[in-house]
Amino acid sequence: MAMKASLQLRVGTQLTMTPQLQQAIALLQLSTLDLRQEIQQALETNPMLELDEEFGEQRVTETPDEEWSSEIPNELTVDSDWSDTYPDHGGGATSGEGPDFERQASGQSLAGHLAWQLAMTDLPPRQLQIAESLIDAVDGAGYLSQSLEEIRDGLRQQGLDGLPSREVEQVLLRLQQFEPTGVFARDLRECLMLQLAALPDDTPLLPQARRLVRQFLEALAADDRRLLKRRLGLDDDALDTVISLVRSLDPRPGSAYAEVGSDYVIPDLVARHERDGWRVELNAEAMPRLRIQPDYAALIRRADKSKDNQFLKDHLQEARWLMKSLASRNDTLLRVGREIMVRQIDFLEKGEEAMKPLVLADIAQVVEMHESTISRVTTQKFIHTPRGVFELKYFFSSQVGGQQGNGDAHSSTAIRARIRKLIQEEAPRKPLSDSKLVDLLAEEGIQVARRTVAKYREALSIPSSSERKRFR
Repeated sequence: MAMKASLQLRVGTQLTMTPQLQQAIALLQLSTLDLRQEIQQALETNPMLELDEEFGEQRVTETPDEEWSSEIPNELTVDSDWSDTYPDHGGGATSGEGPDFERQASGQSLAGHLAWQLAMTDLPPRQLQIAESLIDAVDGAGYLSQSLEEIRDGLRQQGLDGLPSREVEQVLLRLQQFEPTGVFARDLRECLMLQLAALPDDTPLLPQARRLVRQFLEALAADDRRLLKRRLGLDDDALDTVISLVRSLDPRPGSAYAEVGSDYVIPDLVARHERDGWRVELNAEAMPRLRIQPDYAALIRRADKSKDNQFLKDHLQEARWLMKSLASRNDTLLRVGREIMVRQIDFLEKGEEAMKPLVLADIAQVVEMHESTISRVTTQKFIHTPRGVFELKYFFSSQVGGQQGNGDAHSSTAIRARIRKLIQEEAPRKPLSDSKLVDLLAEEGIQVARRTVAKYREALSIPSSSERKRFR
């Protein structure tokens, strides 16, 4: 069968990734801390750039008779999907002295807190190595996630031959004296016993509480008061005191320590309330301001073709592009931030229970950018509000209940906040079940399924009603 050659004409558009556009996209996705490092590197390598003494909004600053290259557009295009080329990088009210713009992103991690205490403990090198392995085996709740035998085998692979189990246990007993009390436990019973051991000896009914935890924890979980009274030899009032003491202990002592994602957060935007309403502005303290070095710029006007002059011209072009990219980044960030807060004014005024449903497409449509750009702009970008410092992504949440545009729809963030508040206000002896939470939410006009409530409750790290009753 003969093949006939044919000519086909395909018409289409394709966006070319120029180096300048690549730079604009790269800067757009950087956090403020990373961008500061990028700027510092540019200042060290480009003689045409210098730092203004004042901090503030990034502006293009150079001599009046110098014009921007005709190759630089007024608006840098950032409305295409760049995820294949540039993957995304992984509080209280303000005071009269102004907001604290640089703060720690979160508290010290549990592992960091334990390591700090270990550094303050005098241990020989061999036991120090054992202690470090034990710390590595602690999970987020404060429990050992591995058996001592598994930890000992790992230490043997690291070169600690002839390591007896007794030596590992001795180091473990030493570490179990660390804060938070109850850490390094191998199960719930040991965790509670460690906390009871730390209480003063004159604590009322302490021996009975220890015996309850040691022998009758299952009976407590089943709320078998008759068995507990008989085996512990207590009347109703004394048993209530013992149970109250046990339930005052923390079954997850490590959960109060958050994992540290980054050392510091520097808000890119600031939201404040003024007489005429809410305003969102760039954080003037976040970014250093750059300008073209005027002396070197004056040398370029000689217009000779020497290598030195070409060197300055090349660096001048790079400096212009960097400053233009920074200005575009700030403009994009401000536009997106303002549009987000317009949608979430109720959050600013009433809190997270008033959060509105919001998805990337809502903002992308208004600011005429691609959703991937909105995702990039809101990742590791923070805004300082009277309610605290939040990542811009925090303000996005899915719609639950109702149809799009329906006034009965609620954001998942607001529903989670309402669930947390209902559980905080529940009667200690009668915790709210997931089904009861569904009914209470329905009375407030929030229609959600029981499995959705269970999912949100678990996301908040709140135990089930039976478990909450057990430890109260």
